[in-house]
Amino acid sequence: MSTPLPQSPPPAPPAGDRATHRLVDSPAGRTHLVEQGAGPLVLLVHGFPESWYSWRHQLPVLAAAGYRAVAVDVRGYGRSSRPAGTDAYRVLDLVEDNVAVVRALGAENAVIVGHDWGATIAAHSALVRPDVFRAVGLLSVPYTPPGGPRPGEVFAGMGGEEEFYVSYFQEPGRAEAEIEPDVRGWLAGFYAALSADTMPEPGAPDPHFVRRGGRLRDRFPVGRLPGWLDERDLDVYAGEFERTSLTGALNRYRAMDRDWADLTPGYAGAPVTQPSLFVGGALDASTTWLADAIKAFPDTLPGLRSSHVLDGCGHWVQQERPEEVNRLLTEWLAGLPG
Repeated sequence: MSTPLPQSPPPAPPAGDRATHRLVDSPAGRTHLVEQGAGPLVLLVHGFPESWYSWRHQLPVLAAAGYRAVAVDVRGYGRSSRPAGTDAYRVLDLVEDNVAVVRALGAENAVIVGHDWGATIAAHSALVRPDVFRAVGLLSVPYTPPGGPRPGEVFAGMGGEEEFYVSYFQEPGRAEAEIEPDVRGWLAGFYAALSADTMPEPGAPDPHFVRRGGRLRDRFPVGRLPGWLDERDLDVYAGEFERTSLTGALNRYRAMDRDWADLTPGYAGAPVTQPSLFVGGALDASTTWLADAIKAFPDTLPGLRSSHVLDGCGHWVQQERPEEVNRLLTEWLAGLPG
């Protein structure tokens, strides 16, 4: 069952865009979504630290192409519920939120597309619920099957004398203490650090790592916004996180070992077999560090129809290169079986 969004909705898409904000029931409690268009359902799942708004360039284009495009706020973000405790942010719970959205919208199935953490959530939604998710698009982060070493142990061993950002995020309250005094400034620096036109030059200290006793933001670019992000866009993101805090978003990192325990027994090494798409940025660490995962796609994504690494593009692919990503998405969608 869906209900109209109450008063004081989050910022709307640009003028003239007929997108609709709604709340639907989900295992999280409620899921906020923005929908536009009519036709086959395409569910869009954002990453960290973003919101439905990261799909603002895709919603009208997908709608114009004949799809019902729906961008959600993942649990812990925006107007969706923020359950307490890290156990509530396991990927299996997020999968069931996505299933609930599909059912609440009256659909039998959907294509699911995700970026960053959303790509991981989308891939596992397709893996665990192939009856609901008939195809999957992954932006920035390639699929890696469950199994292998425990993630917390892997990340703790990275960086040598420095600490990998994932480990930094996993300690409750630690990143919040850095972020909360200046949410807007922190977000601006984080976005800039991973964008093609503002990321540190080769050879500069890597913003994915924290020196012992330091802060992640110590290595962020200062005073520069990437070309894809203007002051209004930054206001949208900052306004949401200033209202909600980033704890719900960070809890996704804190649930990674729980995912490993949940998924390894039944899904270790399992491929995602539905028709799939991958789009990454050539300058994105997610693409370069996970190059072996991309090479393994013939085994891990046997239904892969289209794979692209965009030259000169950073991590925020659908915002850095909206026209290119929109073309790749619509061409891929048009080739899917009905």
